[in-house]
Amino acid sequence: MKLYDSSWAPSPRRVRIFLAEKRIEVERVMVDLRRDEQLAPAYLAINPRGTVPALVLENGQIITESASICRYFEAECPDPPLFGTDSITMAQIDSWTRRIEADGYAAAVYAFRNSKPQMQGRGQPGLWPPMPIIPELVDRAQIMWGAFTRQLDGQLGQSPWIVGDAISFADITALMTVDFAARAGLSVGDDLYHLSRWHQMMSARPSAAA
Repeated sequence: MKLYDSSWAPSPRRVRIFLAEKRIEVERVMVDLRRDEQLAPAYLAINPRGTVPALVLENGQIITESASICRYFEAECPDPPLFGTDSITMAQIDSWTRRIEADGYAAAVYAFRNSKPQMQGRGQPGLWPPMPIIPELVDRAQIMWGAFTRQLDGQLGQSPWIVGDAISFADITALMTVDFAARAGLSVGDDLYHLSRWHQMMSARPSAAA
């Protein structure tokens, strides 16, 4: 089994944090995004989308997309559970994960991809036709990020973790998102006490350094 990884990209980090929480070790093969190794023929033969991560199983089957890779390991190694143990908790974790991805992570990607001249022609990650950056999307990202972080702060005012009293995949997704957003110039407001408290707690976990 091999996990195709990248040291600084957010999606591979989500998988690494998940595996660290599960105490699962997997052989890693590093893909250098700065040298566009993800677009080289050797890697496109593994993942034609040209994105990381990708998991190659012992039987040769391949799983792409970070959430799908984590789902695989959850099924194989259910303890500790990170996707919930009952129907309502599973649904809530899935709901919050989708909101984090669609609102928070999307805002971070908009800001990151459309604020840097070196991203010209690469408006989306992976293998696409040339796609121009759109500076106006940075303004949209800031609006989305402000609304998203206020909503997440409100949720964290009701429970220590995003869903209930235990860490879950939603928390891992949110940590990856908040840290990536900071690199894109999107910050958490000083008045968002609950989100700041949660972020400090998440960042202090050993898995955050994975």
